[in-house]
Amino acid sequence: MTEPTMHAPAVAEPKSIVKPRGSKDVLWLVLPAGLGVVAGMIWWLLAPGGLNLVSGNPDLANAANPDSWLPRDLVLGALMLLAGCLTGVMLDGKLQGEGSGRRLAFALVGGTLGALIAWLVGLLTAQLLGPAPDPALGPGFGFTLRSYAVLLLWPAAIAFITFVLALFGVLSKKPVK
Repeated sequence: MTEPTMHAPAVAEPKSIVKPRGSKDVLWLVLPAGLGVVAGMIWWLLAPGGLNLVSGNPDLANAANPDSWLPRDLVLGALMLLAGCLTGVMLDGKLQGEGSGRRLAFALVGGTLGALIAWLVGLLTAQLLGPAPDPALGPGFGFTLRSYAVLLLWPAAIAFITFVLALFGVLSKKPVK
């Protein structure tokens, strides 16, 4: 004889909400770009040839003065190092687990974008709020950046801080007995 079959209804499992992969990781591109806008304005406020709040020297306030070129680049370099170190420290706890390489790559690209945006916003702020450059001197004598290598300091600082913090993390782990 055959036994009757019993049809039990299937229990539906709750649907899991699937987040798009890397949705929070995109913030590592967006936040440095926003910070770049702020850094560019601060560069113009502090740098010689801009508002010149750091030195206050009236001779350096003229953007056409060659003596103001190095301090102007150094001010932007200091801002790039500060932003890169802050980004690297914020990234420190996010380098474990899945997607850590993606977050680091996004932070490095975001730092590069932030540096470029800071440079361009500084130049735009100088054009909008600063004195008009003397056309007789040429385009190289206004509020400009002389050393473009300064723009690499932001991503370089991110990479260095990330390396140092990862190294300390590895060295501080106690061996398993």
